[in-house]
Amino acid sequence: MRWGMVIDLKRCNGCGACTIACKQANYVPPKVFRTKMAVGETGVYPNAKKFIYPTQCNQCSNPVCVTNCPTGATFRREDGIVDVDVNKCTGCQQCILLCPYHERMCNYGEQKEYYPGQGLTPYEVLGKEMKSYPDGTIVKCVFCKELIDEGLAKGLKPGIDREATPACVLTCMCRARYFGDLDDPESNVSKLLRERNYHVLNAEYGTEPRVYYLD
Repeated sequence: MRWGMVIDLKRCNGCGACTIACKQANYVPPKVFRTKMAVGETGVYPNAKKFIYPTQCNQCSNPVCVTNCPTGATFRREDGIVDVDVNKCTGCQQCILLCPYHERMCNYGEQKEYYPGQGLTPYEVLGKEMKSYPDGTIVKCVFCKELIDEGLAKGLKPGIDREATPACVLTCMCRARYFGDLDDPESNVSKLLRERNYHVLNAEYGTEPRVYYLD
C-alpha cells in the first residue's frame, strides 16, 4: 500500500480552497501552510501563459529529508507517508534547507493567535487540543494521515470514502485532485496515471515524488 495524489492541472483554477481546507481541517498555526498555490506567468504578451500549481509535500519515495534528519524526527511510514515526530524534532531546519520542493515550514510560534490581542477563538482552543504543533518544530503535509488511519480501521477506502480522504481532495470544487493507493491497479489514481500523460516536480533530483501532475 502506497498512498499517492494526482492533480489535474487542466481542471485546477487556482481558487485556493485546498489551502484553506487544509488549514481548517488540520488546525494549522498562523503564518504556516501545509499546502500552497503557486501562480505565475510564462512568455511575453500576446503569447503569455498563466500557470497554476497546487503544491505540498511530495511524499517522496526517496526523501532527502529523512536521510538527512540528524535526530530521526522525519521518517517514512510503511504506507509511504513522510511524517515528523515532533517529540524528536529540534527545529534545526536541515530538512527545510534540503527539500527541493520548499514544502516544509517551521512553526516559530511568533503569533499565538490569529487575531492578536483578542484571545483564542473557540476554534483555536479546539485546535490546540486536537493537534500538536510545538514551537520551533517542522510542519508539513502528511496526507491527512489521521483520516486515513481512522478510515482504514473502519473498513473505509481512502480516496473513495469521504471520511478517509484528505481535506484538500474533498474540498476541490473543480475535482482536480485525486487520492488513492498506487499499489492498487484499480484505484482511481492508478487508472489516471495509465490513461493520461503526467509529470512530477524536479524529477532530476531522484526523490521519486508521489504527487503527480496530469498534463
